Amino acid sequence: MDYNLIKTISIQDFPNHASYVYPTLSATFSDALRNKYIRQTRLKIVDNNADLEIEGEITGHDVKGLAVKEDSYASMTELSITVKVRYTNNKRPTDDLNQSFTSSRPFSNTRTLDEVQDELIPEIINDIIDQIYNATLGNW
Repeated sequence: MDYNLIKTISIQDFPNHASYVYPTLSATFSDALRNKYIRQTRLKIVDNNADLEIEGEITGHDVKGLAVKEDSYASMTELSITVKVRYTNNKRPTDDLNQSFTSSRPFSNTRTLDEVQDELIPEIINDIIDQIYNATLGNW
């Protein structure tokens, strides 16, 4: 990364617009995204007028059945989260992107969503954040 050209980044809070609202998802995701850029770069986080800007929203938080058995019941269930991201590079506009990122984790249907989401959501968030980081700064 050219730190002579790119010095600052702003990362806005990602509101949760998914139909299912997990109360802490927005804050947890937004904080983890900021922490990734703080840990992995020398960019200074600012509120506005940044060289790089990241904003978006959580658009999906879904549960669906997988691996249907012969009795027509799912033996596995999948939790997925989708985040829409708008990335603006004010120094190199050709790097801008507007993209959705999704990650999911399966779990046994013998467990409820309430039992697994505190375990699975951090894994899913970390995966989505890695995807976002690679899409925005992976070419540096």
